Amino acid sequence: MSSRSRYVKKWGVVIVFSIMAGLVGGLGAVLFRIAISFVHRIFFDWILPRVTYEVAGVNLGYALLPAFGALIVAIFVLRYPEIRGNGIPEVIEAVIFKGGNIPGSFAVVKTLATAVTIGSGGSVGREGPIGFIGAALTAILARWFNLSKEMKKLLVTCGLAAGIAGTFNTPLAGAMFALEVVYMGAFSINLVPIFVAAITGNALTLAVLKRAVEIDIPSGIGHSLPELPLFFILGLAMGLLAAAYARFLYAVIERFSRAGLPEISKPVLGGLGVGFVGMFFPTYGIFGIGYEGMRLAFYGRLTVGLLVTLALAKMLATALTLGSGHSGGVFAPSLYIGTMFGAAFGEIVRILFPSFTVSPAVYALAGMAAFFSGMTQAPLTQILMVTELTRSYAVLPPVMTSATIGFLTARFFLGGESIYTLKLRMKGYHVKTGKPVILETISVGEVMTTTPVYVHKDDTLLDVEHLISETGHDCFPVVDEDMRVVGVIGVRDLLKKPTSLKRMRVERFLNSRPFAVTYPTETAEDAFEKLMEFDMNLLPVVRSESDPTLVGVITKKDIYKAYYRGLEGMYIE
Repeated sequence: MSSRSRYVKKWGVVIVFSIMAGLVGGLGAVLFRIAISFVHRIFFDWILPRVTYEVAGVNLGYALLPAFGALIVAIFVLRYPEIRGNGIPEVIEAVIFKGGNIPGSFAVVKTLATAVTIGSGGSVGREGPIGFIGAALTAILARWFNLSKEMKKLLVTCGLAAGIAGTFNTPLAGAMFALEVVYMGAFSINLVPIFVAAITGNALTLAVLKRAVEIDIPSGIGHSLPELPLFFILGLAMGLLAAAYARFLYAVIERFSRAGLPEISKPVLGGLGVGFVGMFFPTYGIFGIGYEGMRLAFYGRLTVGLLVTLALAKMLATALTLGSGHSGGVFAPSLYIGTMFGAAFGEIVRILFPSFTVSPAVYALAGMAAFFSGMTQAPLTQILMVTELTRSYAVLPPVMTSATIGFLTARFFLGGESIYTLKLRMKGYHVKTGKPVILETISVGEVMTTTPVYVHKDDTLLDVEHLISETGHDCFPVVDEDMRVVGVIGVRDLLKKPTSLKRMRVERFLNSRPFAVTYPTETAEDAFEKLMEFDMNLLPVVRSESDPTLVGVITKKDIYKAYYRGLEGMYIE
């Protein structure tokens, strides 16, 4: 077969499976939204009238709905604790560390738990879980056809793109979200299948539901040139707030996880908290996804005080929902919070600068883009999404300004992390955002040598010299009696040392040589950075941060090989 024929055949396979990934991702999005609607009707149309009890104009029954839902979710969480959260970190983990594999049972249980969480009023979004469902269903498809690891990873990303695109009717933004969040950048050749999947998923969602997104944005909005510095300030404020909220969210999660309470009670307590907050604002979007509240903000129908109050209430309700162990996304809450603060900022600008023709909707969009970009570290996604949602380039300058500044500000304070990678760090994975991943798609555990040659701390430098001549290696980890790493020694430690010193134990020479270790769950990128920082040719691989037992070694040569292998796997050509 000629190279041209092989090229056509390979691309034919890629396009066919991209379309299949789009169909599967779009179908998953449709079914999930139907499930949420069904659960919502049960709780708000059937249960709520039966528990309604008004005091001073406040319906206390609202406080019970998320708690009732939490009882159901708690059953799932007790059996499958990994379903907590929004699902996007699990997609990143699957692509980078697990060869694109997502267990099918995990997808089913997470779908059910998230539908109950959102349908009963939990303050989370459906977009992240929809993206996860699309990725998980596509992973099942890839396993059925026994595809290669590289194709699995690409198709899982396609499924994520299809789900996000179908949710918002924004195929371009859906594709860019998958590229920014999973691949941490855009590879031009990989854009083709991801775009195909996003367009397919979006088309399927529109064909079935007729309308993909409930975000209602007024038309004909714009800005004036003197306002651009104000959008810079808004982006700075939203970036600071996004970084602080990301930290706060995981602090709440950590506090709940350490609380000495029965596991089944944690989601219930969180649900009661959400219900208490939401019952004061039952029609403003604190319960569930929140698009109805965003619509009021876009049309300028809320006061500054109410906008800020709703933003803070949503932040608290979302933290309680996710912190207590519910399943759901941060995508929609991020949009809601940014919209409310942005609209409040716009109202303040209108009061302070009456000469400006201020459109609160533009500030709401800019705040939404800035806060989301800071939280997710995906600014291009928001810029494209706003453009697709408004079908206008008029708001692009202010949105680009706020989104970019929000992204950079949050990146500085989060140290390159995002709301998604922070969860991975809690699980022991180290992934940085903002740059294309090559070495970061390969874990140390995949490329390390698992039968390392090592030196005991009681050996002499003469023993090390003999080991160098026997093995040809120039560096060795040093271990104690329990195989715990206590240092690294090599050729440089032997240079210009007289024979009398070489008869001394290795342990005597370790304090003068700083060293680093790595872990099987770290990426090859992490290992390479440590090798460069400590000017080493070899890194000992230890079991974990708390257990320094030697389990392998990784060298610069191993990483160079991993780089070229990862480069080949990252592209489909």
